[in-house]
Amino acid sequence: MAKKSFPLSKVYGLLEPGPVVMVTTARKGQPNIMTMSWYTMMEFEPPLVGCVISNRNYSFDTLKATRECVINIPTVELAKQVVSVGNSHGPKLDKFAASGLTPATATYVKAPLIAECYVNLECRLADTRLVNKYCFFVLEVLAAWIDPAVKDPRTMHHRGNGVFMLAGEIIKLPSKMK
Repeated sequence: MAKKSFPLSKVYGLLEPGPVVMVTTARKGQPNIMTMSWYTMMEFEPPLVGCVISNRNYSFDTLKATRECVINIPTVELAKQVVSVGNSHGPKLDKFAASGLTPATATYVKAPLIAECYVNLECRLADTRLVNKYCFFVLEVLAAWIDPAVKDPRTMHHRGNGVFMLAGEIIKLPSKMK
């Protein structure tokens, strides 16, 4: 089988491993939401998550200033809100009101949880060394909350240009990981 060249600008769509998430921040009492898919797990304990947020994004300045956020994991039932938030920009727009999502009080950070998301990860900025050069934030998860009523959640995975893949069949294979 012959393979063909693939555009480098689209490689990210092949490697996106995790579900699309919604990152919440708050500054001067104003909550904000952004949709994000560029992140990676970096460590197990304490859990560290690395993520890229463009320095042209309002959330970049807020996260850099407040040093805290919440990573919220939505299910496919929130697809319209995920895309709506992802297509909305600016500090003056109330994305909670515009998307119909509900802010909930976090325990360790001032940024709100999104009540409708089945997972909420309260995070603080753990390392800033790569922020200015690469827009790469290293976050430590301080608390993780999960809705036990959600069984077999179907998450969205961004493939680029408005294309998403849904989490599918689950298989279990032998593993030595604990």
